[in-house]
Amino acid sequence: METKKMFPSLFINALIALCTIPYLFVGVEAGTNSKVFELTDRFIDVRHEGQWLVMFYAPWCGYCKRTEPIFALVAQALHATNIRVGRLDCTKYPAAAKEFKIRSYPTIIFVKGNMEYTYSGDRSKDELVDYALRMSGPPVQLVTRTESVDMLKGSHTIFFMFVGPQEGVVWDTFYVAAENYQEHGFFYATSADVAAQHFEFEHLPAVIVYKEEQHHFYPHAHKAHEMDPELVNETIHQFVNVERFVAFPKITRFNINQLLKTKKYLVVAVVEEDKLSQIATHELEFRDMVETVIRKHRDRYHDKFQFGWIGDPSIAHSIIMDEMPTPHIIVINSTTQEHYLPDDDPMQMTPQALHIFLESIHNESATALGGDTYFVRLNRALFEGKKALIEMWRGNPVLTSVIFGLPLGFLSLILYSIFCGDCLVTEEEEEDHEKKE
Repeated sequence: METKKMFPSLFINALIALCTIPYLFVGVEAGTNSKVFELTDRFIDVRHEGQWLVMFYAPWCGYCKRTEPIFALVAQALHATNIRVGRLDCTKYPAAAKEFKIRSYPTIIFVKGNMEYTYSGDRSKDELVDYALRMSGPPVQLVTRTESVDMLKGSHTIFFMFVGPQEGVVWDTFYVAAENYQEHGFFYATSADVAAQHFEFEHLPAVIVYKEEQHHFYPHAHKAHEMDPELVNETIHQFVNVERFVAFPKITRFNINQLLKTKKYLVVAVVEEDKLSQIATHELEFRDMVETVIRKHRDRYHDKFQFGWIGDPSIAHSIIMDEMPTPHIIVINSTTQEHYLPDDDPMQMTPQALHIFLESIHNESATALGGDTYFVRLNRALFEGKKALIEMWRGNPVLTSVIFGLPLGFLSLILYSIFCGDCLVTEEEEEDHEKKE
């Protein structure tokens, strides 16, 4: 595999296509300080020039309206970079929506040269800014100064770092892994002299993940030259895939699928946040208890279990297809889609009881529920449809009545005419026959 070239900085200053920029925009409303450009269909012709973070939206979309102020903050944060932030109204410019294959609103895409990356993370300012910065640079950034590592530790919760000469099977595989996971994490490379000021390692090359003020090593780097290259490739990709999450992340509808790709058991503490993101004291204590177990016993559970917490119980309801009181705990088998619930009352659960519950899952003595069979998928579709209808009714009962009432009314008339039309004709014929007699 050919050794990849490195680039010295995260921000690559590029003055590209400045002369074409005025032709991209419809214009920003007068009197506003928005740094989000309004794009038109002209964007199709110049999308390959420069780097763009674009939100494709529809004016009537409620999710789009909630994302707009966040996107404005993202534009302000990226204003000094070479990343331009824009939005495009798909109802006004359907040609652009078709070109970018937009199927839902809002869809956020990072456009970089000939490449397009659809964002699938949380729609928060910090997550979007991190995503744009990651995607704007090369997959692996070169770190040449020891103080730069201190800056990385202060600005990143998680990052991966290659230490040693940028050659050989470990380096090549690390670079490919960085290309594959650039959307989800930061990747760097440095020399042994720089890394030695921050990390303790015995062998070179080394692959390090720094997360939550601790660092962990890819365990096979020092003997990779003795291994099958395919096995090196598999184990490094697995290492990156598993380690790209913090020990106890908040789970949302946007990141749960990525967490399930770890192929571990996903241990989820289910609590309920209010509109101000506040959690009741007894639920907060339960969540902290679950977090303490993984932080104190990482060596015991890290290989098989990924821990996390949910602040929106409806996500858990969709998994178990039933209402779930909070606080609660659910464990999901990311391979089979089965889930496990404790027999004990979660309010009475202690760390020791949690240990016993997790051990029963590991040794397969716990009762598995759900799964991914056709019957389960059908039940889940019915459950989701029922839940969506209830939420729609609660949000706007008049509109729901109109949407479903009119079609049902027409359907009733059609069915009536099909099945009862012959009855009316028969009655009329009998009346005519009686009159003739």
